[in-house]
Amino acid sequence: MSTQPQRSFLTPEEYLEIERKAEFKSEYFNGEMFAMAGAKRPHNRIVSSVIRVIDTQLLERDCNIYPSDMRVKIEKINKYTYPDVVVTCGKEILEDDQIDTLLNPVLIVEILSASTEAYDRGEKFQHYQFIPSLVEYILITQNAIRVEQYVRQSDRTWLYSEYQSLDDVIKLESIGCELALKEVYAKVPNALAQK
Repeated sequence: MSTQPQRSFLTPEEYLEIERKAEFKSEYFNGEMFAMAGAKRPHNRIVSSVIRVIDTQLLERDCNIYPSDMRVKIEKINKYTYPDVVVTCGKEILEDDQIDTLLNPVLIVEILSASTEAYDRGEKFQHYQFIPSLVEYILITQNAIRVEQYVRQSDRTWLYSEYQSLDDVIKLESIGCELALKEVYAKVPNALAQK
């Protein structure tokens, strides 16, 4: 999640010029850059597991999965952000020839922490809903076994499901894959201790 603004009133073009040369990632919204906080081991283990499990199922399909280094632009509100995991299917739409900013994700996964949970559930999810291609949003708690799934319906409402058992398997509607919680939380001792 973002911390303090680095400099005010940048254009999107100025942001991208700075960001593409920067050593550390920053999000952009309303003319400001926000430095991204680093992630801890449980967060990174969950991201690794999610990518491994989903990517294996997508190998023979026209879909791609990316970690948090792939930037996503929410065009309607001119926001740039870095989801923890993002999946595209079909022809990828990129902002420019730099091939580092996606415009059409179908699935976004965020790993919740104490410092990001409120933002990921609230304002960030509200912003993600402006992405027309987005079909599914997954929130994964890192210090307990809990995964939440939001699937966009044809009437633009979101269907909510919650999973709290290592025996649960989530059907990822947007990409036709499955995500077993026992694989998501493998090697994440803090979460397993809370079961």
